Amino acid sequence: MRQSSWRDLPGWQNDNAALAWEPFLASCRALSKQEAWRAACTAAEWIRDPGPAEARRFFELNFTPFQLTAADGGEDGLITGYYEPLLKGSRNRTARFRFPVLGVPDDLLVIDLADVYPELKGMRLRGRLEGRRVVPYYDREQIEQGRGAVPARELVWVDDPIALFFLQIQGSGRIALETGETMRIGYADQNGYPYRSIGRLLVERGELPLEKASMQGIRLWARANPGRVTELLNQNASYVFFRELPASLPGPLGALGVPLTARRSVAIDPGFVPLGAPVYVATTWPLSSRPLNQLMLAQDAGSAIRGAVRADFFWGFGEDAAREAGRMKQPLRMWVLLPNGYRVPSN
Repeated sequence: MRQSSWRDLPGWQNDNAALAWEPFLASCRALSKQEAWRAACTAAEWIRDPGPAEARRFFELNFTPFQLTAADGGEDGLITGYYEPLLKGSRNRTARFRFPVLGVPDDLLVIDLADVYPELKGMRLRGRLEGRRVVPYYDREQIEQGRGAVPARELVWVDDPIALFFLQIQGSGRIALETGETMRIGYADQNGYPYRSIGRLLVERGELPLEKASMQGIRLWARANPGRVTELLNQNASYVFFRELPASLPGPLGALGVPLTARRSVAIDPGFVPLGAPVYVATTWPLSSRPLNQLMLAQDAGSAIRGAVRADFFWGFGEDAAREAGRMKQPLRMWVLLPNGYRVPSN
């Protein structure tokens, strides 16, 4: 982190910071438990419906911006997009709905050694018992074959394996059930394998040009190659398990445990950015050079989001959100806003 001044933030005076106010108060529900954040969050509770100038002034008075840089000192990074998808499904398996959305299997172990090895803080191992040994949990292909305790953990069944795969990448979604109900599900856990991009793999194989290696491009490839879909998906050994969430939530739950806000919540690497913190992103609109500079809240994380100058922009729900998220792969500069007096870790 490199301390900056407010004038270093491109377009800071033009952004409507008031649109980030409610997401900031949501972050404070978690952050106010920490001493470093308590004063700023308490002050924010007294302000109701601020205008753009008042909201901007609040952050200028109570926070200091720090620019995030890569290990080599570089300022430039990458921002991608994600959204909340809608799938069609049934609580019962049928000829049409035969692909399961799985809850956390009973034999999945989560091992946290941070109390003994502080240098491992934030790192959790996933595995299973084999006799007295802890071994890696089953990979995607094995889980799809029914290995382990995954049978009887089906939350719901859907009709499209590609849509299910992208649901795991997004981390949350809605299921339109045959009964007319809408079910909301969110991330619960993961099998412990690193994420591997199937879009990048198709590019490496020469089956998609780089400019078409988007969610939409992968869907088109799958329609043209239905017999090869399973083999492709299994190249990403990572597998995400879900839990059912209250349908009344205003948005999907992020890693912070608060509902995400469309176009104002962002996923980051919590190894570099405090989860819940305000961040300022300077990027461009998908497939465009038009500036997209705005205040957001770091309310989510993801296994594919690694590094200091790396983020995933939450676009919300619906077709427009899906389109923008699928196309977004833009250059990024990013600042984290920390309360005045916050003890910044030394590099």
